[in-house]
Amino acid sequence: MFRPIRALHLGSLVIFCACSSSSHSGSNESPEAGGDGGQTALDATTQMSDGGLGDGGPKNPDTAPVVGVDRFSDAFAHLFKRSANAALPAANAPIDCDQGPFITRGLGPNGEKVAYYNFDVLPTTPAPIYVLFAGSAQVQGQLNIVDVLPGDSGYNDFWEVVKVAVPASYVANTVTSLAEIRAAGFAMTATTMLVNCPVVPAGSTAKLRYTSESAALQRGWYRDQVVNYFSFDERALGATAAGAVPVAPILVAFNIDPSSTNPMSGPPSGFVTEPGTMQTHNVISVLPTDSAYSPLWAVSAYKSSAFASVNNWTTASATPVAASGLGNVNCPVVTVHAADGGAPVGEGGAAGGLDAAGD
Repeated sequence: MFRPIRALHLGSLVIFCACSSSSHSGSNESPEAGGDGGQTALDATTQMSDGGLGDGGPKNPDTAPVVGVDRFSDAFAHLFKRSANAALPAANAPIDCDQGPFITRGLGPNGEKVAYYNFDVLPTTPAPIYVLFAGSAQVQGQLNIVDVLPGDSGYNDFWEVVKVAVPASYVANTVTSLAEIRAAGFAMTATTMLVNCPVVPAGSTAKLRYTSESAALQRGWYRDQVVNYFSFDERALGATAAGAVPVAPILVAFNIDPSSTNPMSGPPSGFVTEPGTMQTHNVISVLPTDSAYSPLWAVSAYKSSAFASVNNWTTASATPVAASGLGNVNCPVVTVHAADGGAPVGEGGAAGGLDAAGD
């Protein structure tokens, strides 16, 4: 069933990043979306028509083929390569993100207990996601359209919304690819709106969310095939003036401090944890309630010898630096609890709290 999953505000425009809940189990295209601080008509002279749509009529996502996805291939992965860890899920096998190493327990800026998912290293250049509108109204029932998958050049979990104008006579899911949008001559307007929607294999699960949004797997179109993805909406996200995904700093501690002479140091050695628990002292600099929040974190490591003295951002920032600029990782925060383990802080819409993070 189709359902809007979030309302995105851009001036007076409200965009619903719409898709459908999954009820069953790339290319080098230039992203036709820019971040110039406003809306840019990419083809203002293009006339909308019904041409180029073919004669097949609308497609049914319930019976359409489902595209295969591999987030652990050498072509995509950085931290989670199957070639280095055979225990990772096979290509196109469902991913349980509520199991290690895909979820981490860390600390907030004031010592809050937080949990966040780990979706690997990503660039700051977003990929375009195409959302269809007839006039000012989003086309109900139409799945959003993407043209890149993990492993393709230009892919990103962070998508920049491109508004596609279709005629009032348009029938939902008649267009199911970027090629068909172009062939029809539909005008496209870039926005600075970003959404965090990691593409995953069908059947994948990630049960926690910071807000009350659904944790169900969502569906879109990729070249006439159904593509599955998660949605994380803990805070509205917009591109920077340069059109990039914003980042926020995080400080972490590895069991072996990063060293250029030791290939098993840094990420391969794992995070330092409190004895007998899954609790790290990785510290995020901001929470989803903060205006500077971004789920794309710029990673630096502090010396592991300082682990016991770190309990918030101030103490983490005061420790000796082991390495900086280690990469930008997509780690949406999904739970925040007070430092004493008490009631959730902020929205905290997910049931189960930190239990799914390894308690």
